[in-house]
Parts: sequence; C-alpha cells; structure tokens
Amino acid sequence: MVAIALVAWLWMQGITTRTPPGPLETSVSRMARLTMIPSAARQRPSSEPATADNVRSGSEHWADHCASCHANNGSGETEMGRGMYPPAPDMRLAATQDMIDGELFYIIENGVKLTGMPAWGTATPDGEQASWHLVQFIRRLPTISEAELAEMEEFNPRGAADWQALEQERRFLAGEGLTPPAPSTHKHKEQ
Repeated sequence: MVAIALVAWLWMQGITTRTPPGPLETSVSRMARLTMIPSAARQRPSSEPATADNVRSGSEHWADHCASCHANNGSGETEMGRGMYPPAPDMRLAATQDMIDGELFYIIENGVKLTGMPAWGTATPDGEQASWHLVQFIRRLPTISEAELAEMEEFNPRGAADWQALEQERRFLAGEGLTPPAPSTHKHKEQ
C-alpha cells in the first residue's frame, strides 16, 4: 500500500526539475546520502595537510570544475546549479560545513546518484590529492574574500569569444594593437 502511495505521489509530481524538493524529501535524501557513505570512508582522514598552497590548488580546481554548478563563492547560484534537482547546495551553509572531511571526499570522488553531482575520482594518487585539496577549499568558502573570488575568475571556463577578447585586450595593453578590444558578446551568469 505504501509503495502504491509513493508511486502515485511521484507520478503527480512529474519529472520536472523546476519544482524544488520539499522539506521532507530534502531531509530524507540527506539522511539517505549520509547513511550510504561507508563508515570507513566517512572516517577517512585527509592525506594532505591544510596548507595555503593546497587550499589555493583546491580553489583553482573548484573554479575550473565546480563553479559552473556551485559558483566560485559556493552559493550554488548559477544557471546550471539552480536548474538541477535538487538545486546545487550552498556549500557555505551548515548542511555542508557540518559534514566531516571523509564524507566530502567520498562525495567528490564517487558522486551522488540522481543529483547531477558527478564522480570526479580517478582512482589515482594525483586525483585523490586534488579531491582533498577541494575539501580544504570547501572549508574556506564561508569566509572567502572578494579578492580571492576575483583571482578565481582566471580559472573559470571560457568560450572562444571570451578568449579572443582577452587576447585582444592583452595585445592592446602591450601596445600591439591600435584599437581597444571589443567586449565579449557572450553573457555569463554570476559564478
């Protein structure tokens, strides 16, 4: 009977990702996610010290790989992040910051089914190192400065028109061109 009610409820909800998950669905999915992370993985300590260089490495990786969904500042307020189901979480808030490092590492390495969060793990020492650097950067998100966010923009993915505009600007500033660069016509959402 419960299974029939669940199927009926899911059927009425449809397949749209435009309706955000309700509080019950959110809490059940968080509990399920955390209980499905193996205990040994949850308790796994970082193999990387939390140094300024490692946090910077994590920020560069974040800007290049994670910011399109989570934004440079971790808010999740991007076109892609808002369009996911559930929406990309605000990584600065307690729901993420209260997780232990092993849980964050496991999620980065293995992804989360039915959320859009991919598995980034490569099963290599370099890949694990990059994931631990991301964990360290995630810990920095609640206090990240505007200057740090501006530095990260250098590592955000860009399209061909953006690269062309940057090259034109570089050439102009170097005195190689006579006219200022045309602004890119490609519009980015906040990252």
